[in-house]
Amino acid sequence: MTDLLSILDLAQLRTRTGVKWRAYEPDVLPLWVAEMDVPVAEPVVRAVSDLVAAGDTGYPASPDEFVAAFSTFAADRWGWQVDATPARVVPDILAGLGAVIEATTPPGDTVIVPSPVYGPFFRNPRLIGRVVEPVALTADGRLDVPALEEAFAAAVTGGRRASVLLSNPHNPTGVVHTRAELEALAAAAARHGVVVISDEAHAPLVHPGATFVPYVEVDPRGVSVLSAAKTWNLAGFKAAIVVAGPEARAIVDAFPVTLFNGVGHVSLVAQTAAFRDGGPWLDELLPALTRSRDLLVDLVAEHLPLARMQVPESTYLAWVDLAAYGAGDDPAAQILERGRVALSRGTDFGPGGEKHVRVNFATHPEILTEAVRRIAAALA
Repeated sequence: MTDLLSILDLAQLRTRTGVKWRAYEPDVLPLWVAEMDVPVAEPVVRAVSDLVAAGDTGYPASPDEFVAAFSTFAADRWGWQVDATPARVVPDILAGLGAVIEATTPPGDTVIVPSPVYGPFFRNPRLIGRVVEPVALTADGRLDVPALEEAFAAAVTGGRRASVLLSNPHNPTGVVHTRAELEALAAAAARHGVVVISDEAHAPLVHPGATFVPYVEVDPRGVSVLSAAKTWNLAGFKAAIVVAGPEARAIVDAFPVTLFNGVGHVSLVAQTAAFRDGGPWLDELLPALTRSRDLLVDLVAEHLPLARMQVPESTYLAWVDLAAYGAGDDPAAQILERGRVALSRGTDFGPGGEKHVRVNFATHPEILTEAVRRIAAALA
């Protein structure tokens, strides 16, 4: 089986023109933004190439093929029988999350986020006039449902409304929420009339030993938002699907009809091909990601023995506590300056992110090895 992370070397990756490889100077190793250093899956290459060769690059038609491809993928991978009727196709996951927030909470009301978490969970709700209330994860990085329920009760006092942004699996820790944890969250949300909005961008990227559970399988009042972008490295092809639970149909019915206008035809074709025909490529990717994760664990143990790293159960992102190295709340800044390695700053992930970095290990093993050596030297 091909190791998809060993195909592209540093020289080849330096020719890429996207933000990952162009945001920093050429001597910097970029292990920051959530983008993998892999070739594109052949079914996607073929689908997009055929489209461009035929000049078929106009406005998108019905998203039915995209929804059908995703529904088949979800049934095959997770046994999730998606009801296509209340599903909506949107420009990307953040657009979908924003649309659900606007449909469930008026301006001035609260969006609750387990923290630390993906930075836009803080920024984007504030941009549309909502109040963001962070609730700390437990010491082992899991959902603190009693603390969340306290926040629910406070947020809905006086007849106000609230929603929760859930990262499932969790970014940046890589934790895969268990069915029991999600059921407890759903029960607490129901008691207070809170709507849970689940960002499931990394859902297919689960390592052995963990099982992804789609949130709407445990909460008929909830909403899940998914895309092929993270799994097949298709951030440049924007599209996502919002799946409402059986009791949440009114939420997606409230979406503005113009929301679909932001979806591109080529993006729909690319992501449809990924969900429909990209399974074999994904089956090659997953063991490569697990090998890379395990390599990072070994490298951290060898070169950064004072670091505390939670072994991710999913994603290609590792959350590393560097407090013992005394580099302040933002060790990524010192690592970039002294080691020429770009990592995601822990402070970008909200309260609890101080003294942490997020490491993207979806890269060539030689690059990952050199990056950890540089990080250790920068912190020495």
